[in-house]
Amino acid sequence: MYQIDFKKPIHVHFIGIGGISMSGLAEILLTENFKISGSDTKGSDIIDNLIALGAIINIGQCAGNITDDIDLVVYTAAIHKDNEEFAACIEKNIPMITRAQLLGQIMNNYKYSVAVSGTHGKTTTTSMLSQIFMEADTDPTISVGGILDSIGGNIRVGRSDYFVTEACEYTNSFHAFYPYISIILNVDADHLDFFSGIDEIIDSFHTFATNLPENGTLVVNGDMDCLPRITKDLQTNILTFGMKASNKYCAADINSDEQGHMNYTLIVDGIPQEQIHLNIGGTHNIMNSLSAIAVADLLGIERTCTLAGLACFGGAHRRFERKGTLGNVTVIDDYAHHPTEIKASLTTALHTPHNELWVVFQPHTYTRTHALFEEFADALKGFDHVILVDIYAAREKDNGMVHAKDLAARIKELGTDAKYFSSFDAVENYLLLNCKKNDLLITMGAGDVYLIGEDLLGK
Repeated sequence: MYQIDFKKPIHVHFIGIGGISMSGLAEILLTENFKISGSDTKGSDIIDNLIALGAIINIGQCAGNITDDIDLVVYTAAIHKDNEEFAACIEKNIPMITRAQLLGQIMNNYKYSVAVSGTHGKTTTTSMLSQIFMEADTDPTISVGGILDSIGGNIRVGRSDYFVTEACEYTNSFHAFYPYISIILNVDADHLDFFSGIDEIIDSFHTFATNLPENGTLVVNGDMDCLPRITKDLQTNILTFGMKASNKYCAADINSDEQGHMNYTLIVDGIPQEQIHLNIGGTHNIMNSLSAIAVADLLGIERTCTLAGLACFGGAHRRFERKGTLGNVTVIDDYAHHPTEIKASLTTALHTPHNELWVVFQPHTYTRTHALFEEFADALKGFDHVILVDIYAAREKDNGMVHAKDLAARIKELGTDAKYFSSFDAVENYLLLNCKKNDLLITMGAGDVYLIGEDLLGK
């Protein structure tokens, strides 16, 4: 694999530079005086920002974008061999590495690198840690998979030894990471277009954990049944968090305020500590915060900074994000696209003042929808009203295995009001006619379903 010498900047080209993670890595290299070029299928604010920083970006991907002065090409798992630029790189014999491999190489430049993994909660936990690091004036470098208001985007380039990033299991990409501290928030069945099942996913997380150095630490959810398989034969420090009292870090006296924000007593080694006040809802976010507190303690960050960071963190964009009100209807947007995440968002919604709960759900990928069909139906039936829109294909093609209207029909069989609409306009018209005073409306999914809420709010 090509190894970058960060003391000798080169010309790096990104295929798919507009992605939330790819753009962040490009920005890091720009600050290190690398020449950056790239391409994407459409423009965006992210691309405009990179151009303003000095990147050369083409809209549209073609072989002509691969010029002879390019030293290295970075691509994502979404780029296939039939991509014109990918093929041109092969023909010109230009070195190529994946997005994850680049991130791993960047990570190696930092003494205190933290990789946040897990099937759910990576963006929120990375954002929590980012807030804590900044409260502690550590001047961290941050790469987060969402937009965080406190850093004005998805990337922050610092000048210290602190680095925090998400670590995604899809295509085993996090196997390219060798951090000082790793977090494993949870392990669930997902990305079944790549993994054969939960056993292979558990093995993948175990491999990720083995990348830690002997003086490093694995901060891991101690409530998981698969914990022994994850930690088997590890030659590193292991620290657990969770709801069970047997964990080093756990929570007691859990309650929520009138806005649904969570409060609890921190317990460390069985001893009550400070009161923790979160500015977000959901018991899953208590788990996320416990892991963040554990990492902050490991790095010697004053607990007062940790408490302040958690208290002022109001959530990343698209994570139960309050978008506004339409009349007397509150509009929320949430990135949940897995049954476990849907249930977590439902729990948060139930603790938020409301009359009836509406969700507009956009399934993400045909493979996931088909593999977890019954789980999706079970999770969504807890809402008062469910509206399904077409499956967001993402990296896949429709092979007819499942349709969103099938999921709507199944939820209706389970006794919940559920409907399918083939267009966003039809959904918006229906909502305008049927949502009532003090209802809570959530647009949910990892695709572009958020546009429905924004259209309704006139954004």
